Amino acid sequence: MPTITTADGTRIFYKDWGSGRPVVFSHGWPLNADAWDEQLRLLAENGYRAIAHDRRGHGRSDQPWTGNDMDTYADDLAALIEHLDLRDAILVGHSTGGGEVTRYLGRHGSARVAKAVLLGAVPPVMVRSEKNPEGTPIEAFDGIRAGVDGDRSQFYWDLSESFYGFNRPGAAVSEGARRAFWLWSMQVGVKAAYDCVEQFSETDFTEDLTGIDIPVLVAHGDDDQIVPIQDAALKTAELLKDATLKVYPGAPHGLYGDFRAAFEKDLLEFIRA
Repeated sequence: MPTITTADGTRIFYKDWGSGRPVVFSHGWPLNADAWDEQLRLLAENGYRAIAHDRRGHGRSDQPWTGNDMDTYADDLAALIEHLDLRDAILVGHSTGGGEVTRYLGRHGSARVAKAVLLGAVPPVMVRSEKNPEGTPIEAFDGIRAGVDGDRSQFYWDLSESFYGFNRPGAAVSEGARRAFWLWSMQVGVKAAYDCVEQFSETDFTEDLTGIDIPVLVAHGDDDQIVPIQDAALKTAELLKDATLKVYPGAPHGLYGDFRAAFEKDLLEFIRA
């Protein structure tokens, strides 16, 4: 399997499909690079070099005890980009991966990156506080930690329902999509999964966002039950210097069905523009 080794000795697995301008994908919690397979194939078939890695602690990457924090996730992404000597790249991040992309740009700059895409992304900050009264109460994230710490297999299975919006009236439920979500989730190390909850919920990306100097597509479903749009994409688009906001009516958090088709169309258009 293709891997890189980071400064602290952690091996990071990655996929590298096709050739052409590089497009690098960062996945959401608690998944891995396989969650991007359809988009990787789409872009590789359309003349791009499509790359995705398993975040440390997830999938086929190593499971170190330490380093499960947003700064290190961004540094791991930087190590991958530098190892492959990528230039004029487009970064695409979903959910926690959107935080990873944002922190990468805040921490490492845009010298190697031309554009970015934030899909259902966690910035600017999720948790409710005095500075962020519209945020999600900390008790919700404590519940996620309890799920990971308890019967995490059942927790991930239950989470897959709201992740894809399958709990909405009239939704066409895919048993296969739920099983895939559960499988990917069970491949993340329990320490990495637990630590990451604090990172995606409590990290404040405001300064990272205001410093980004490249075009960014901010894409979000307005029925996202995991990362509510009003405290994420709507605020993020206002903080960025050059943002294109795309709202998908009735769309959930996870890519599926019509949402997936619409996003893929917009992704290709944004990359080609």
